[in-house]
Amino acid sequence: MTVVRESHEAHGATFRDVGGTAVPEEYGRPERTHRAVRNVVGVTEHAFDVLVVTGEDRHAFVDDTVTNRVPTDDGEGCYALLLDPQGRIRVDCYVFATGDSLLLFLPVGEGADVAEEWSDRTFVQDVEVRLATDDFGTFGVHGPKATEKVASVLHHGSPPEERLRFVRGEMEAGVTVVRDDDLAGEEGYLVVCDADGARDVFETLLVRGLNATPFGRRTWETLTLEAGTPLFETELHDRVPNVLGLRNAVDFEKGCFVGQEIVSKVENRGRPSSRLVGLEPDALPDAGANVHADGSSVGEVTRAAVSPMRDEPLALAVVDYDVSGDLTVDTDDGTVDATLADLPFVEGGQRSARLPSYDD
Repeated sequence: MTVVRESHEAHGATFRDVGGTAVPEEYGRPERTHRAVRNVVGVTEHAFDVLVVTGEDRHAFVDDTVTNRVPTDDGEGCYALLLDPQGRIRVDCYVFATGDSLLLFLPVGEGADVAEEWSDRTFVQDVEVRLATDDFGTFGVHGPKATEKVASVLHHGSPPEERLRFVRGEMEAGVTVVRDDDLAGEEGYLVVCDADGARDVFETLLVRGLNATPFGRRTWETLTLEAGTPLFETELHDRVPNVLGLRNAVDFEKGCFVGQEIVSKVENRGRPSSRLVGLEPDALPDAGANVHADGSSVGEVTRAAVSPMRDEPLALAVVDYDVSGDLTVDTDDGTVDATLADLPFVEGGQRSARLPSYDD
């Protein structure tokens, strides 16, 4: 559950379940909220499970397990994946190095299983893995004025400029401020604090310094859709990384880990059999709707919404790699025309680090 539910309720939030956790869905007038974030700045509570990994062998243990190189210097982070033995994405995560631990931020609902599995695998290594989700609050600050917003309330520190780097400071309570990877297509920061101080931090982010608009999960999904950002629940889970063009999460020069050998072979064979694309359909499809070319199914929609910035339906879909030309997609109103579109759908102030990239 959110660590500041009463604060969200005071601002008029409704809620929905994500991974077994109640998160803010919206605060009313989601289209207006979306434009406020896209044009100025907004604040949301992100839903993560948090693992704390300690011990002398923590870097080697986690580095051997995930798809990217794990940072060792305090203040550094990376984005990485955990794969299953078939090379498919089981979980994605952020990994941050502190002086005496690694902090991992995973999709909500996934942390307990990973913590249990890793604890069973430590053997003689000096590693301890602890699920610490309830110890932290994590807020996102997103929009073209996000840096200005954070700077206006952060004491004893300046907002970091490089992606996935962090600084420590105060916002009525102690905080760690991470420059995120711009998943909304705008400047973005994660503000992490102890759960006990989360209410004060949330209110500070909303009303002190430069005012910010609160927003929920629905707006996050439309922002990231417009930015061409694949998310765990809808695009990443159980897919091969190179199908998604997810190059920022995989270091192919690393040594072996569970599933990497399979992914490397797929990459070395050249382009994958399918890819993630943008669609502009004539009507709004549901997730899972079939995409057709010349009367044959060539893929399916992963996520779709009416874009508040473009006032028309947009969709992400995984389709056969060589698909081109005229397409159709199934909707509740029947089959409608759909056009392949370049990503991102909306050009913001930044480009998402997860924007699909392929070698043609």
